[in-house]
Amino acid sequence: MKMSPITYLIITTAVLVLVTILVFFNAGFPIVFYLTCVGQVLLAIAVYKVLTDNYTTEKTFKDWYEDHSTNQ
Repeated sequence: MKMSPITYLIITTAVLVLVTILVFFNAGFPIVFYLTCVGQVLLAIAVYKVLTDNYTTEKTFKDWYEDHSTNQ
């Protein structure tokens, strides 16, 4: 099963938010330390997956922003 790059970002965010919650509740150092290390590795993997994703679009800079008309 191929996961999309956004899935890697969601997993990474969840792990790092979990680290923050564990620190708030004074969890043991080893679990916080290892989850932080895992989070950093996941972040590197997520960045790699996003940058190497085979994504193409038909949009150009002439399309401007979709929520802001160029006719103003």
